[in-house]
Amino acid sequence: MTGVPDSADFARTTLFKSKKDCIYTSCYCEENVWKLANEVKEKYSGELGNCFCVFISNESQAIPLWEQAASKREDGLVIWDYHVIFLHKTQDGSYVYDLDTKLDFPCMFSHYIDRGIQSCDKFKKEYHRQFRVIPADEFLSTFASDRSHMLDEDGKWLKPAPSYPCIQTKDATNNIKDFISMDPEVGVGKIMNFWQFCDTFIEKDTS
Repeated sequence: MTGVPDSADFARTTLFKSKKDCIYTSCYCEENVWKLANEVKEKYSGELGNCFCVFISNESQAIPLWEQAASKREDGLVIWDYHVIFLHKTQDGSYVYDLDTKLDFPCMFSHYIDRGIQSCDKFKKEYHRQFRVIPADEFLSTFASDRSHMLDEDGKWLKPAPSYPCIQTKDATNNIKDFISMDPEVGVGKIMNFWQFCDTFIEKDTS
C-alpha cells in the first residue's frame, strides 16, 4: 500500500523537484511564477487552492530583498522595482518558491522572511515593502503581459524575452502594471503590509 505524503513532504518534494526543472527566464519573475502556478494546475490541481502568487513592491518601486542570486554582495542584497514569488500554504507551514533566491527551493516561509525579506523596522519608510497576495487560480485567469515594460525607448529588449508566447487572457493583453501597483483599489488579490503578510503565512506554534 502506498502511503500518502504529509503536507510538509508534499511541499518539499512534489510541487517542484528542483529549480533546474522549472521554466525560468531572468528578469521575468512574474512569468516564471505564472508558469509555476500553471504547472500545479496541470499536475496537482487539488493543491492549487493552497497556492498564492505574491507581487512585492511599493509606491516608489524600490524594494530591498536579500539573498538574491543577481546580487554581487555577500548578503545578496538587491533593490528591485518589484519581485514575484510563489507560496504554498500547508497544514505544517508555508513554503516559498523563489527562482531568484540563493535560499532553499522551497524555503520555509519563516526562514525566507528572516533571511530574504527581513523586517522593515531597520530601514527608511520609502523602502518598506507591500505585498499583493493573489490566489494562484485567480492569477492564472487574470494576468496578462505583452512584455512592453521590458523594452527601451528604441524598442530593444532590456533583457532577452522568454521563448514562449506572451501570456494573454480573453479579456486582456497587458495588465502587469495593475499587479505591480500596491493600490488596493486596483487589480486583484489583497494588499498587505509586512506584518499582515507575516501573520497570514507564518508557521504557528501549536505546541
